[in-house]
Amino acid sequence: MRKVIVCVAALLTTVILPLSASAETVLADFNTGSSPNNVGGGLGAWDKDPQDSTQTCRESFDSMVKNGNSGCSLKLDYDVDSPNAAFNGFWMKLNNMDLSQYKTLNLWVKGDPSRGYTERLKIELKTPDGVGKYYVTGINSDWQKISIPLSSFGLSSLSSCTEFVIVFEDQVATDKDGTMYIDDISVE
Repeated sequence: MRKVIVCVAALLTTVILPLSASAETVLADFNTGSSPNNVGGGLGAWDKDPQDSTQTCRESFDSMVKNGNSGCSLKLDYDVDSPNAAFNGFWMKLNNMDLSQYKTLNLWVKGDPSRGYTERLKIELKTPDGVGKYYVTGINSDWQKISIPLSSFGLSSLSSCTEFVIVFEDQVATDKDGTMYIDDISVE
């Protein structure tokens, strides 16, 4: 009888420890002010049409405007105010990370009131099998923690996530030319 109890206790410990050890994983805190992110992936801004000078997105790191007392935040200066169809944003590689053990994607976001900002943007999560999309709304000029259930992305599997993407779209943006700050992207 005693051997059975020891085996069951060992099995429970094996199952419980990995779940509690991975309560939260930071994907990017931007504190170094450079690439790569916290999981070793590259990152950068992208444009739908780099040849169209009327639409652009540029990333930089800001040590003055950040969530918390140290490090930096990601600063995105975007412009989708174009006579042409326009969208752009920011990409971040996740290196085929297994997110199936997590339930929520978190990020901190705020707009720049002196430059203007959109109150809506799209977040994409990519896997080899597809792209999941989620629209964040209600953004303002104060830091807000946005928590998105990973199930909201509608992906069939989260076992091999390749990329996290922020998208500014001309049809969705409430201000087509502005500045957004992003910080502390994590999963839990």
